[in-house]
Amino acid sequence: MSSPEVSPVTDSAPMSLADLAYERLQDRLVMLNIRPGEPINDSQLAAEIGVGRTPVREALKRLETDHLVVSYPRRGTFATIIDVTELGAIADIREQLMPFAARRAAVHASGAMRDALRAKADEVRSLESPRGDRTTMMRMDMSLHRLIYKAAGNPHLEDVLIRYDNLATRIWCLVIDRLPDLAHHITEHADLLDAVADGDADRAERLTREHIAGFAREIRGVL
Repeated sequence: MSSPEVSPVTDSAPMSLADLAYERLQDRLVMLNIRPGEPINDSQLAAEIGVGRTPVREALKRLETDHLVVSYPRRGTFATIIDVTELGAIADIREQLMPFAARRAAVHASGAMRDALRAKADEVRSLESPRGDRTTMMRMDMSLHRLIYKAAGNPHLEDVLIRYDNLATRIWCLVIDRLPDLAHHITEHADLLDAVADGDADRAERLTREHIAGFAREIRGVL
């Protein structure tokens, strides 16, 4: 797919080769460019990413912790199988933590982060025309959520939410072509981003809860 890979908001510190490999492989696994159950060829992936096998192997260890790959003795490493029955358990966690993260971001975001949130809201509104590629829109969804998590200012909360977002997104990618109005699901985030940027914690929390509930209904309707 030609759309850019999603990277979390980062500071100016240089990225290690292992971190680079981790981000690139995570994106491929989440967006199903590496299909569920597919064997992982670390030599081939190292060549494609442009790093050595050691950074790829370090990345795969982290990805196993993220439940995106699984290793078997004498068999190798594989992309994890997607079990759609896990969506409910994943949703339970996200429904509790995402509104909290939005509220916390509204209270604690720095001035620079609030500017980034407003800029992202403008970018989201530019998607009002639903002609965009669905994979691009899903990447937009991931990037705006990660921006809010970053703005919350709690790295542990951010890490947990990204991990569960990734697992949920893999399930969504299975049914993305059956979702009736993905563009609206993305563009409705603009008001949420504005609420966080404006410091309106109550509204940010409420909009997050509404968003989660609405999209969960759509997903369950096509599974």
